[in-house]
Amino acid sequence: MAIEAITLCPVCNETLRIKKLQCPRCHTTIENDFAFSKLAALSSEQLQFVEVFLTCRGNIKEVEKELSISYPTVRGKLNEIVRILGHEPKKKNEVDAKNVVTMLENGEISAEDAIKLLKDK
Repeated sequence: MAIEAITLCPVCNETLRIKKLQCPRCHTTIENDFAFSKLAALSSEQLQFVEVFLTCRGNIKEVEKELSISYPTVRGKLNEIVRILGHEPKKKNEVDAKNVVTMLENGEISAEDAIKLLKDK
């Protein structure tokens, strides 16, 4: 049984590198200096959230139902993951009114959430 790889050094907290890959069937071995993907920096809980988010095709309302969490919690988790992946999430005042209407029409947010987002602009 394979053990999940750790991505940070337990001594100094530096990002680890992969040095060797091996086929479990034929034992072919490849050695080099490989990097983890950005997704490897996510915790198991964060990866589970990403999986649910993708399964729900990005529909926040569906994610809320699936995980039994609120809209602000979904947004918070998304922002946290976006930061870990090396990007800066949009600030509330950068919300486009047209996008809010589209999210409302698609059932991704409630009318109450839309009002909050527009008020925060």
